[in-house]
Amino acid sequence: MERSRRPSAQTTAVLLALAEDPAGWRYGYDLSRQTKLKAGTMYPILIRLADHGLLETTWEGDAPPGRPPRHMYRLTGEGRSLAGELASAAGHDANARRAGGRPQVEGA
Repeated sequence: MERSRRPSAQTTAVLLALAEDPAGWRYGYDLSRQTKLKAGTMYPILIRLADHGLLETTWEGDAPPGRPPRHMYRLTGEGRSLAGELASAAGHDANARRAGGRPQVEGA
């Protein structure tokens, strides 16, 4: 899938959080706590990423009695690639700011 624009800061934060353990399954609630994004922001991002093939989703297998199963998420191969690109770009932008330069804007 060809991406025509850079993901939002919120989407980038979610992808980078998932990339910390790319093969591990994560709950949306845990990602919300880590990224400090509210559920109304987090879940649309997760749905959009899954719709674009960047996330795998599944239901929790062994929910404790009295609690419904939760949805779990992890990066696909394409999601890991995008997260790597974003992490590299974030490092490049931070290095440019420390050096007194401005981050490069694509197409400029």
